[in-house]
Parts: sequence; C-alpha cells; structure tokens
Amino acid sequence: MLKHKGFPSRLPGSDFQFTIRRDNKSGPTPIKARERFADRRPADRRADAGFIWALVQHFGEEPFERGNLDAGRLSWLFGREVIAAEDPFDPASYDALMRIDYRRVQASFPNAFAEEFIE
Repeated sequence: MLKHKGFPSRLPGSDFQFTIRRDNKSGPTPIKARERFADRRPADRRADAGFIWALVQHFGEEPFERGNLDAGRLSWLFGREVIAAEDPFDPASYDALMRIDYRRVQASFPNAFAEEFIE
C-alpha cells in the first residue's frame, strides 16, 4: 500500500480521518459511490470540503493511486468529484488509479482551489 507522504491524516480540529495507517488484513475496503443528501451535518460537509481541498492541493490534475487514502471519505466523493482513471477499475484495490474531475469540484466545492483551506 502506497503511503501518500505529506497528505494530511485528518481534518484539523476534528476526528474525520483522511488516511489510514496500515492496510486491512482482510483486504481493502471497497470504494463505492455514496449519495450526499442535502441535510448532512455541517461537520460532514466541512470534512468533504477539507478532503477535496487536500486532494486538489496534493495531486492536482494527475491520476493518483488510492494507497492509504480512507475508503469511507473517498466514497463520499467517488463517482462525482473523484472518478476512476483506469478501465477496468477495481474498487477493492490499494493500487486503483483515480483522478479529480475539476468541473465537478468547481461546481460543488468552489474553495477547493484556494491556497489555504477555506470552508
């Protein structure tokens, strides 16, 4: 499992994690698109915004390997702002390649391109 050096491990001041420390003994948790409802808690929305900001700052437009990125946090963005960069895509692989859909990020998280994290 690739560990993304320099990627924030969690949203500052919260318990929302962005990365995992070690691989799961029973295999990677599969990534699946999860629906974001309009009535989600503000803290959950802030965690999504912080995670997409970190992805944009760390990877830019280049495809990136899933590695130690948290599957639960990725699942909230997968299929919309984060999309598969390979075909066929294996959602249960630490080696799966993904990329950021800049158009969707700009529409959903306009502050994701700021130099510092702004909610």
